[in-house]
Amino acid sequence: MSVAAEDPAGRPALSRRREIGSASARSMLLTVLGEFVLPHDQPVWTQTLVDVLGRLGVEQKSARQALARTAAEGLLTSDREGRRVRWSLSEPGRRLLSDGAARIYGFGTPAAAWDGRWLVLLVSVPESRRQLRHRLRTRLAWAGLGSPSPGVWISPDPGKQAEVAEVVADLELDEVTSSFVGPFGSIGAEAAMVAQAWDLAEVEAAYEEFIADFGGPGPTDPDEIMVRQVQLVHAWRRFPFLDPRLPAALLPREWAGARAAGLFDSLHARWEGPARRRWDERSAIG
Repeated sequence: MSVAAEDPAGRPALSRRREIGSASARSMLLTVLGEFVLPHDQPVWTQTLVDVLGRLGVEQKSARQALARTAAEGLLTSDREGRRVRWSLSEPGRRLLSDGAARIYGFGTPAAAWDGRWLVLLVSVPESRRQLRHRLRTRLAWAGLGSPSPGVWISPDPGKQAEVAEVVADLELDEVTSSFVGPFGSIGAEAAMVAQAWDLAEVEAAYEEFIADFGGPGPTDPDEIMVRQVQLVHAWRRFPFLDPRLPAALLPREWAGARAAGLFDSLHARWEGPARRRWDERSAIG
């Protein structure tokens, strides 16, 4: 498990290799905590985390800084035994990671049948208020909405109205926002609107790369399985933000997202047991 929505900003990098190379130590730490610490909610020694992060390409100094930063944010608590320190998830940390788990593992399930209705949101934010525009764009994109033109946001899921209304209220944009729900009209082409709102070719390319990265022979060494499991979840965590999960009627034929979701579920189920057993062995040693 990982925190799928950790500070999404703009369009995520699409190459897993680039992402792993540039991902912050904190981001990788949260993936490790979500995958191995959250399920059993047991404290873990500093050295265990540093060693595992080291296998994932995170330098020791960066790993320790990530621990300190995450604790400063209130997501971790620590206790000391002699010179050794072990870490536990705080209540906010458990809540954050649990929310991420719900989105990560619920993401690959097939979308419900579509009734053809759209949610259309009109929001007027002056160009001068760039930070507010960025926050709005980030949160609406995370909710799966696309923008075919400035100030217009759409979703084929009218059920998102409550989530969108919360975003609008949080950003105090109620007075400059309107919404509509209904089918696409007789003017224009629905497919063209979808192409303007979302870059599905880019999303599909990301899925194809995920399949290429993880579709080969899997590891057999326990440590390699543990590392590969973390890399699998870390690579998958971007898709709930990248993919708007459009109905099948709006997607290209033989959409790669379905194959990628099947691969993720299969590999995660295969590696989960061995990876957690190896984690438990390492945790016991500390």
